[in-house]
Amino acid sequence: MSEDIYRTSHLKLRPRRHWGRMVAAGIVLLLLAALVRAFATGKIEWSYVGEFLFAPAILEGLVNTILMTFSAMLIGIVLGVLFAIMRISENPVLSWIATGYVWIFRGAPALLQLLLWFNLALVFPKIGIPGLMEWRTVDVMTPFVAAMLALGIQQGAYTSEVVRGGLLSVDSGQYEAARAIGMGQLMMLRRIVLPQAMRVILPPIGNEVIGMVKITSLASVIQYSEILHNAQIVYYANTRVLELLLVASFWYLAVVSILSVLQMYVERHFARGTKRPKATG
Repeated sequence: MSEDIYRTSHLKLRPRRHWGRMVAAGIVLLLLAALVRAFATGKIEWSYVGEFLFAPAILEGLVNTILMTFSAMLIGIVLGVLFAIMRISENPVLSWIATGYVWIFRGAPALLQLLLWFNLALVFPKIGIPGLMEWRTVDVMTPFVAAMLALGIQQGAYTSEVVRGGLLSVDSGQYEAARAIGMGQLMMLRRIVLPQAMRVILPPIGNEVIGMVKITSLASVIQYSEILHNAQIVYYANTRVLELLLVASFWYLAVVSILSVLQMYVERHFARGTKRPKATG
């Protein structure tokens, strides 16, 4: 009798039904169907969307958006690494300078910084070396330069915190071992610390690049010819506002999708050698 209690051959295994997931999936599908129907039956002339999708003005804006994204991110990464190293430095002066930089440029809105840089001529009519080389600020501070400096310097404040977190994630024993074999500070960072910290740094940096693609749209307020600005110029002329906004949305989504795939491969490259081998029987 007692043996029958432990016999389970007569039992049938049935997969567990996740009713909550099924209901949630059904609700999502209904909402998507309603959204598609609304756009399909709404007052949208889809022929205009196709017509302007590859219009020269839109493609010019796309190129300018990509150029601004990588220019600003390059400035941001260089400044971020520099100020992150200064922030963790034992020199209190460097540490406080880095702290102040992060506090100021991370605290001011991106749109405000764009306007400040674009109107810099009101504070400094001329820039350069007095008596040797001087230029009118209004000629130098073009929409491209103003947007690149504003977005790049602000990005540096965010990136410095990401890099600092990555540097602090490296075990202190790695620093001590590098010093024990006589490595200098720069060599230690380049050969020991940064390669290990990259696994922590890359995912948020990848997200910052994707975010920068969208933040460049703010530069339209200072007349920089990125996607949104050029789309606005077109729909001011033909009054097809929603159609041109859909065109701009398509290209933003396309660029973000490509960058997301590239980010995945870069992260996979730096993650090599970190996975534990599977246990064998």
